[in-house]
Amino acid sequence: MKDKSRLTYGRTSIYNLNYHIIWGTKYRNKVLTGNVEKELKKIIYEIADKYGFTVEHLEIGKEDHVHLLVSAPPRLSVTNIVRWLKGITAYQLFRKCPELQRSYWKKKNRHLWSQSYYVESIGAVNEQAVAKYIDDQKKKEERFDDTLI
Repeated sequence: MKDKSRLTYGRTSIYNLNYHIIWGTKYRNKVLTGNVEKELKKIIYEIADKYGFTVEHLEIGKEDHVHLLVSAPPRLSVTNIVRWLKGITAYQLFRKCPELQRSYWKKKNRHLWSQSYYVESIGAVNEQAVAKYIDDQKKKEERFDDTLI
């Protein structure tokens, strides 16, 4: 029997659609730290609320890429979700975080994110494993950095 607590009930459907989404900064610049990281996370949750999907887990990896576990209704395509996340976050971060101008110096045609992204659909069985993987990103990197010192 399926775990009914994982199901989302819509007006015309019952669903459990989850996506593991990853995208990185252009040139792999390590700019997702401090205030930029804080603002990015805040903006991502605001976008999710506005467009009707949920971010179950969110973490920044190696200061240059974003890991998300997103749950979305069937009416939203993953392409649109990624487009909203990357487009709106880039626009708002350039406005709110002047420190990004050091890494992305052009006044026009600046691109914070690389063009590509990774997405994987996650079933109920793999959801916990992916959630743990995302949550452990910071811990793994801190342990790795400590061994280099």
